Amino acid sequence: MEETKIFLITYFAALLGVIPPGLVNMTVAKTCVEHGKKNGLYVALGASIIVVFQAFIAIILAKYIFDNPFVRNILLRTGLVIFIFLTIYFYVKARSRSHIESHSKKANSNSIFKGMLVAVLNVFPIPFFVAIGAALNVAGNVEYHWSLMLVFVLGASLGTFTTLYFYVFSFWKIEDKTTLFTRYSNYFMAGLMLILVIITLVRIFYY
Repeated sequence: MEETKIFLITYFAALLGVIPPGLVNMTVAKTCVEHGKKNGLYVALGASIIVVFQAFIAIILAKYIFDNPFVRNILLRTGLVIFIFLTIYFYVKARSRSHIESHSKKANSNSIFKGMLVAVLNVFPIPFFVAIGAALNVAGNVEYHWSLMLVFVLGASLGTFTTLYFYVFSFWKIEDKTTLFTRYSNYFMAGLMLILVIITLVRIFYY
């Protein structure tokens, strides 16, 4: 019974947490538009694999990180550096692209590694899952033995993949209407990274 409760809470929290536009889901959408549905699914799969490890780290360190502002700030500062770098990267890439390139839409397993890399660079899921783990144990009476930890990790990964698959399906269905997204996708990604930089700065200085 406890396993079912933890799975459902974690699953739906992860599912809802990935809905707002972010680095991972926008990379999935961009891949679908430029390289096709299967490559988008591979990126989603790769990202979900990394979520397994992120959720595992989070549930182990939940109480420690939740109660330790120093560790939380270190994670936020790491994310800030990564997002600044990615803002510059996508902006430079957009500026250097003078025409719409033709992209192969053949399924490529390298997209799995692309998804894994993007998910590794996205440090926000760790504090997010830490907060979920701490909320599940708010009364201090849940002992996270291996079965509960496994259920938590599976819920986080499957919830993430469900939302990412929704992005794949949605962008694939409107593929013939995504010319503007294809043309300006790198500018869009640069703008998104800039927003994440601002959000991270706010979190560092005001929380």
